[in-house]
Parts: sequence; structure tokens; C-alpha cells
Amino acid sequence: MPKLILVRHGQSLWNLEDRFTGWVDVPLTELGQEEAQAAGKKLAATKIDVAYTSNLQRAQKTLEGILASMGVQVPTIKDEALNERHYGDLQGLNKAQTAEKFGADQVKIWRRSYNVPPPGKGGESLEMTAARTLPFFQRCILGDIAQGKNVLVVAHGNSNRSIVMDLDGLTEEQVLELNLGTAVPVVYDLSEKGEVLGKEIL
Repeated sequence: MPKLILVRHGQSLWNLEDRFTGWVDVPLTELGQEEAQAAGKKLAATKIDVAYTSNLQRAQKTLEGILASMGVQVPTIKDEALNERHYGDLQGLNKAQTAEKFGADQVKIWRRSYNVPPPGKGGESLEMTAARTLPFFQRCILGDIAQGKNVLVVAHGNSNRSIVMDLDGLTEEQVLELNLGTAVPVVYDLSEKGEVLGKEIL
């Protein structure tokens, strides 16, 4: 029975500063590096055959920390399909200050609605993020699952949320309440057809 392990990256500098990060390539904090090591310890007994990550260093460094903590090296695929949701003109802005400027209700819509993108070039809603993440997930990641491989995916809050939404059959309303903690492994037991047989949060 193949396993799919989803991990959001460890704490980044802009997580710490409560800024909208999106596609800006910010580094992990020291705590984020420690979180990656801790995630690796939780996964120590799990065999990993292949890993996937985004094009952003906070996810890549988290993956490196997990694998180093486990003492393993595995083939790794990097793709921007797994990048975080793009926050458009909000990228780099402090969330509290943005709420003061535009109003808390408007910022909540940008952050939490399913299909309303934030303002500015490149801004993506969760629906738009899912539209690029899920085809890659279904084609490539589930392709490895179909071969019986255990797959580790280290990506971002919103790219991983779109995958969880698909696997768990969540509605648009339900996924808005879904929060994924930094460097917390979510382990699915899947059939080789990609059907969910079990789920555990470590």
C-alpha cells in the first residue's frame, strides 16, 4: 500500500514577520530548519522512494532538512506547479497593516475566499492555484503512487490544501477552514488507483 506524505514547509522569514509571501523566494528561519529536522524524525520509520517540491527555497530547504534528519537521499522533482499561491500586489505586505489599509473584511476575502484572487499581476485564488497544482499531482505524483512508490511532497499551505481538498473530497466552504501547520506531516495510505484508505497527521 503506497503512502503519500504531504508537508508544508517550515517557518519562513515572512511567516515570522506575518507578511504575504506567495512566490517571493524567502528563506527559512532557524525555527523552520528545526521544524524540518523534527518532521524527519517523525518520518524516520517510513520508506521514501521519491520526493517532490516546489521551485521555492523554503520548500526545498525543508525537504533537505527532512531527508537529512532521516539519513536518506531520494530522487527529487522540483516544479513550480507546487509553488505557493501567488498573492499579486499583496506580496511582501504585512497582513495586519494590509487589513488596516483595505479593511479586514476585504483582506479576509482575498485570503480566504475560494475564487477571488488578490489584486495585481499574477494574483491567484485558491481555485486558480488548484488548477495548476492538481493536474501535476494527478499526472506525476499519482503516477508514482500507481507504481506502488511512497511519495513525499514538501510544498506550501495552498498548493497542499488543494491536494488535500481533492483527496478528502472537501467542498469549497470546507477547504477554506483547512489549515496546515508548518512542517507537520500528513500521511495518506492510498491504493495504487489513488483512493484514500487511511490518513494520519503526525
